[in-house]
Amino acid sequence: MVFHRAPHSRTRARHPRIRAPHPRTRTRHPSDPLDTPSVRPDRPWAAVGMLAGATFAVVTTEMLPVGLLTSLGAGLDVSAGTAGLAVTLPGLVAAVAAPLLPVAVRRADRRTVLCALLLLLAAANLLTALAPAFPVVLLARLLVGVCMGGVWAVAAGLGARLLPGPSAGRATALVFSGIAVASVLGVPAGTFLGAAAGWRTAFAAMTGCALLVAAGLAVVLPPLPAEGAVRLGTFPRLLRAARVRWLLVTIALLVTGHFAAYTYVRPVLERVPGTGPGLVGTLLLGYGLAGVAGNFAGGALAARRPRRALRLIATVLGAVVVLLAPAGRSAAGSAALLLVWGLAYGGVSVSGQRALTAAAPTAPEAASALFAGVFNAAIALGALAGGRLADGPGPTAVLLTGGVLAGLAALTPGRDERGAATSP
Repeated sequence: MVFHRAPHSRTRARHPRIRAPHPRTRTRHPSDPLDTPSVRPDRPWAAVGMLAGATFAVVTTEMLPVGLLTSLGAGLDVSAGTAGLAVTLPGLVAAVAAPLLPVAVRRADRRTVLCALLLLLAAANLLTALAPAFPVVLLARLLVGVCMGGVWAVAAGLGARLLPGPSAGRATALVFSGIAVASVLGVPAGTFLGAAAGWRTAFAAMTGCALLVAAGLAVVLPPLPAEGAVRLGTFPRLLRAARVRWLLVTIALLVTGHFAAYTYVRPVLERVPGTGPGLVGTLLLGYGLAGVAGNFAGGALAARRPRRALRLIATVLGAVVVLLAPAGRSAAGSAALLLVWGLAYGGVSVSGQRALTAAAPTAPEAASALFAGVFNAAIALGALAGGRLADGPGPTAVLLTGGVLAGLAALTPGRDERGAATSP
């Protein structure tokens, strides 16, 4: 009996060694959600905060020409309309780059990718600051579009990965807070610097900002191996899911409606009796601050029911934009509606991101890439549609169209994926 038990005991002892290679075999299939690498940063909130710094840097760079169009055009001897291409081009490029860049870097460490994108952003800003002619500016802005699409696609889902579970919603909200802070602080500060020292100085300052963020990312982010290789075939598979398709339609309608109206909100406010340039600037600052608050409020609402939060935001935003048309006779009424508008729109990015992650929990980065692509395309489409309406029927038509589009976003079908949103 002893003779027979000994070999049997050795066989059982070896059995785990025979099965041990099996997990290594699974890692050859990165799309398998069981293979998601464990991330344990020493300072998770610092890492998430630095991701917010990345979104701040790219959005400030994207929107900086808005406040510098006149001086940029005069400095490079082009019309204001031609200089506006510096705003349009990055958005269009970002819409294409967002789904393609994750495919190109599908196996690269995400910390390395983000650092490289911020270094490229710094180079693009430096090229703009030194540009001898407008075509060189357009080349630099094309690079900015690549950075925008890449940072949105890669960084958007990392907050929940660095702080999973109950903190995921707050982490995602913090990542997207960089967008709101860029609107409230980054762009006005860049515009002020450009007015005081020239538009080239403003872009040179953004070069330094991007370099600082790149260094911060390298220091505080842990290694972030790719969760799963994103291939071009991943996107058609995601789009075959009705819930993903309808969420993208919702986001497209909501963002198009918002930017159709908001791009031309200044002439809407200027026609209100008693509002001069100073008051309009103050109202827009209040809108931006409300947007920062709305970003975190949206993150809290979206923590468990992101689709419901997105529908609520669309309903409020649509109603507020439509009501601004008859409220044009009252400065107080217009100011109150503008603050509610900022509060509602501040939650769009975080709620949309959380809803898509919940709808596609096994492919979070691919979902983020689709989100970024649709979002940036909708920005360009909304600004274009708003411009046509502003030049034709006028500001009232702009408001009504934007409000109707946002209202339609609230009516799209879909429901929350229970439990997925809290642990994407």
